[in-house]
Amino acid sequence: MNILLVHAHPEPRSLNGSLKDYAIKRLQTAGHSVQVSDLYAMNWKAQLDADDSIEARSGERFDPALDSRHAYENGLQSLDIVHEQEKLLWADAVILQFPLWWFSMPAILKGWVERVYAYGFAYGVGEHSDARWGDRYGEGTLAGKRAMLMVTAGGWESHYGPRGINGPIDELLFPIHHGIFYYPGFDVLPPFVVYRTGKIDEARYDAICEQLGARLDALFSTAPIPFRPQNAGAYEIPALTLREDIAPGRTGFAVHVGTTDQD
Repeated sequence: MNILLVHAHPEPRSLNGSLKDYAIKRLQTAGHSVQVSDLYAMNWKAQLDADDSIEARSGERFDPALDSRHAYENGLQSLDIVHEQEKLLWADAVILQFPLWWFSMPAILKGWVERVYAYGFAYGVGEHSDARWGDRYGEGTLAGKRAMLMVTAGGWESHYGPRGINGPIDELLFPIHHGIFYYPGFDVLPPFVVYRTGKIDEARYDAICEQLGARLDALFSTAPIPFRPQNAGAYEIPALTLREDIAPGRTGFAVHVGTTDQD
């Protein structure tokens, strides 16, 4: 299978750098083809701006969405964006790997998403009407592919537990899982998270690699998070709110995750 690993850490000798190398070797040994987008090594341009189009819309002020659509539809995207889109289309599975900085991904990785997820490629896809609000949340350009996060965090696992001070890790990662992955169609796997990264000795590192190896071996057999598809009847159109009979009385991120039979 084809796997794209997008890596976002500035230090090759870091824990993230080491786990990246381990993951590549493990996947290749299992017979997979692997491409790596090492964003810091690539000197990836993080900011989305008018330079992302080879030729701007004539006489118009810069509009992130409209300029993105114009560039994508007319073959005017900068080549770095095109190459990353080609990798996404090639991949059967995508892994985003990063340290949790200020409760989210590093800015360079967010910039990768903003620039590569062009209008017409990752959003603005499909019919948009009162009856259907596009091909997204379970459908879209990247449907049928799998995606997983590899995340490191300095805090203890309990800090990210159901009552932890930092908030539940599933809720912190929800915007990435549900928005960045599920929105354009990915099947989203549970994340692989390493906690308390400042306290890792050789024995713990070996255990982490063993756990990561098991997750990578099961990349194409692990059950995805059962997010509710937008266009399968769970949501009222065009309001895009859950039907009253689904998860009644509940609110928050968790209501958008069903059971395996989509209660």
